[in-house]
Amino acid sequence: MRVFVTGTDTGVGKTVASAWLCLHTGADYWKPVQTGYPPDRDAKDVEHLSGARIHPERHRLLLPRSPQEAAAREGLRIGLDDFACPRTSRPLVIEGAGGVLAPLNEEATMLDLMARLAAPVLVVARAGLGTINHTCLTLLALRGRSLPVLGVLLCGEPDDANRQAIEHHGRVRVLGHIPPLEPLTRAALSGVAPAAEALDWVRWRL
Repeated sequence: MRVFVTGTDTGVGKTVASAWLCLHTGADYWKPVQTGYPPDRDAKDVEHLSGARIHPERHRLLLPRSPQEAAAREGLRIGLDDFACPRTSRPLVIEGAGGVLAPLNEEATMLDLMARLAAPVLVVARAGLGTINHTCLTLLALRGRSLPVLGVLLCGEPDDANRQAIEHHGRVRVLGHIPPLEPLTRAALSGVAPAAEALDWVRWRL
């Protein structure tokens, strides 16, 4: 029982969405590759916001760039064989780095990692201007690899027109919306109630 949380870009809300899923399902959390470490570590934010059990990253890389570039700066090459899902009896939320075509090495991207880990995918997208194009392109890339897409989760100020356009042109369900939360706390995040469809992945067994 696992889900891979990807995004249409960097900074669209993947970590908040991952914490939201963990908080409402009791899932564990795993980020296979963390760049910009230290000071950045998304796992600590998820732990703080949800209390989830954290599985250690396979790679922690200093440079806040793509995994390929960050690894190369440290004399490393990330390979798909580096990764295997951690063992747990609970659901597992896996958070990717960047978007679906963020490179892991000179050949493989996040799409290849998703295929290797065989988890259904939840796409996190901004709610505002530009999101229709970015979200539909992301969906095209996922479907081009025949990866199962659970749906889309929007983050930011609500925009009904964008939501409807994503569902229509992307042929996908928008499963939920996380508004801006100030301050961003566990209590505030727990108050964002999920639709049942957003949690259906806990019933998938892959």
